[in-house]
Amino acid sequence: MTAPSSDVYDALLLLSFGGPEGPEEVLPFLENVTRGRGIPRDRLREVGEHYYHFGGVSPLNRLNREIIEHLEAALRERGDDLPVYFGNRNWHPFAEEAVAQMSRDGVRRAVVLATSAWGGYSACRQYDEDIQRMKEHLAADGLADIHFLKLRQFYDHPLFIDAQAASLRAAYAKVGVEDPAAVDPHRTRLIFTAHSVPVAADRAAGGQEAPQLYSRQIAEAARLVAEELGVEDYDVAWQSRSGAAHIPWLEPDVVDHLGSLLGGGSLETIVVCPLGFLSDHMEVVWDLDTELADAAKEAQIGMVRADTVGGFPQFTQLVLELLDEVREGTTPRRLGSLPAAGQTLDGAPCAGGCCVNPRPRHLGNSGHPGHPGTAHVTGRPQREERIS
Repeated sequence: MTAPSSDVYDALLLLSFGGPEGPEEVLPFLENVTRGRGIPRDRLREVGEHYYHFGGVSPLNRLNREIIEHLEAALRERGDDLPVYFGNRNWHPFAEEAVAQMSRDGVRRAVVLATSAWGGYSACRQYDEDIQRMKEHLAADGLADIHFLKLRQFYDHPLFIDAQAASLRAAYAKVGVEDPAAVDPHRTRLIFTAHSVPVAADRAAGGQEAPQLYSRQIAEAARLVAEELGVEDYDVAWQSRSGAAHIPWLEPDVVDHLGSLLGGGSLETIVVCPLGFLSDHMEVVWDLDTELADAAKEAQIGMVRADTVGGFPQFTQLVLELLDEVREGTTPRRLGSLPAAGQTLDGAPCAGGCCVNPRPRHLGNSGHPGHPGTAHVTGRPQREERIS
């Protein structure tokens, strides 16, 4: 195989949300996430308790570094000298710091991998806003400009689906199930989860041409994974909602859904796939591994949670294929029928009305409009909230 050319694009930037890596970083991180909203510090301390429960550390940065290590090794193996950089929206290493270093290193055209497979404002368009801010930072500091190409959504890529199925097979094996297709779904229930968003945000996802793109992509990916496993009867539930109680969000909530499953009296085990999350972070380790696990234990129901797939070899190969699509013109591999947009230039959205933020701009944080994918701190105690 001929090594891909790096003449057109001279770097890859992994762009993510960020998270604290020590107790002393929790409050500054939350202040960054909620900047401009006047949230009292005492309230932020309440929100921070979920982080302190885990030593003040979100696993997200560590897992993103592992993704980068896997990518660097895979690139070297095929003789590709493309350098990989790492930048976050809300914590070190900040995206602005990363692109400043890229510019100093001579990077002029970069590919951006956002750590999200999906469409929607939080899952896709907000990364375009990040790119716009990155370019503004370069200009303000008098640094050479960089042109950015953001890679497309990959919710239905065969390797993404295969990784999810492999993770679920391992999860089923932990409860003694060799063939997921052979189990009684009323006793051992498969539940896919993804980050809930306001109904209005989902309606705006995809714009007028393809509304509700986010929830439809989640449903299609769940179907594709279940088909690979041979499982015909499963559920899709939502998690990590936040904000004012009067605003409708996608339902059912996964904990509430577990309660509804108990009515039949035959449920013994739930197998949970955090389909909407590329890597573990607070929504996974708290909302699923803690809150949902506690609810299952109280109901005397067994629970096993499938691993997120960012560290799987299939995901590494997936990213290489996405790179080849834009660098070599290879044909995109897809299993689904819904739009998989998101490939953008220099932060310009796919279309003017695509995935707009339905929330008022004055609720913004980190220099951006408020959105369903940040750590909201109104209503009940909230978590690090992001679709990834």
